[in-house]
Amino acid sequence: MSDNLNSQPCASVRLIASAKTWIEGSAVEQLKKTATLPGMHLAVGLPDLHPGKGSPIGAAFLTTNTIYPYLVGNDIGCGIALFETSLGAQKPKRETWASRLQNLDEPWDGDPAAFLAERKVEATPHDAALGTIGSGNHFAELQAIESIVNPALAEKLNPEAVYLCVHSGSRGLGEAILRRHTDTYAAGGLVANTTEAAQYLAQHDHAVSWAAANRSLIAHRIFDCLNAEGQPITDTCHNSVTPVEGRWLHRKGAAPATAGPVIIPGSRGAHTYLVQPKEPRVESAWSLAHGAGRKWSRTDSRARLEKRYTAKQLARTELGSTVICENKDLLYEEAPQAYKNITSVIEDLVNANLIDVIAILKPLITYKVRRHE
Repeated sequence: MSDNLNSQPCASVRLIASAKTWIEGSAVEQLKKTATLPGMHLAVGLPDLHPGKGSPIGAAFLTTNTIYPYLVGNDIGCGIALFETSLGAQKPKRETWASRLQNLDEPWDGDPAAFLAERKVEATPHDAALGTIGSGNHFAELQAIESIVNPALAEKLNPEAVYLCVHSGSRGLGEAILRRHTDTYAAGGLVANTTEAAQYLAQHDHAVSWAAANRSLIAHRIFDCLNAEGQPITDTCHNSVTPVEGRWLHRKGAAPATAGPVIIPGSRGAHTYLVQPKEPRVESAWSLAHGAGRKWSRTDSRARLEKRYTAKQLARTELGSTVICENKDLLYEEAPQAYKNITSVIEDLVNANLIDVIAILKPLITYKVRRHE
């Protein structure tokens, strides 16, 4: 389950995955290569591990005295939030709700600076994007509880409510922060406790807070569209660097195991799991999988699926949910077939004694985009 992949003197390298969970060989090689960076202490690949641009996604890295902004990536603070809504799940109005989800890709008509100020987040030049989902694998999804797995941990859940899951990040703000770093240092790191490191960390922390506010505003806009109300259940950051026990923990597509319940989604055509972390420890870099993880690249996904499925067919999933995605390329790139089996990923985490499953949620409506961004 948890294999040590060291073949040369470097940081400890661990892969938390079973043989039945597909892990691409190039992702493992990226994990090993990243472990050779100066100051690296530990590199952990989670069951959703897959190749990224230079370093893998679905991984966590622990360093000593060195901070690597490139490992965090451009979408600083990207994460996922879950909200309970006032909508009822007994007779979901999929078509009506889907038709009301309009103008979510346009700038919000409210006051972004005031919204941020309420959350003690400073305004930025990128605030026109506040409250928008973005492209790639970002989404908002209305969900219903399929089953309660652990009633003792699910006391605060309402099985008759519709839930809203929002996956988004810091939009152009995180991109600008990474570019400022790479323009000077490329993929190089920063020595901790230096002026340069302090400047990056301040910008990083700002972007993490901005991203959480972004998810909150996306939910607010969706509630307005549906004439509904909602309350937050949990919000988890996937891309960040934080101090842990005198070292620096970088998460690139990994959920913290130290911040309460965690949402782990599958593809848009699969179930989502609400889980309770257990026994967070250094061997797993205090981290969990953040989703199913890609099985195919976006290019491969389009090539494999365009001749097999029409856009109309992909707008309805095998679970009966509706997909709103008017960007055809994105519809094929993010198809359920492009992702690993979420059940296998969850089983690996359970078998590694990292989580207890609280509840399983099924998709009703997945919102990606109403127009080509």
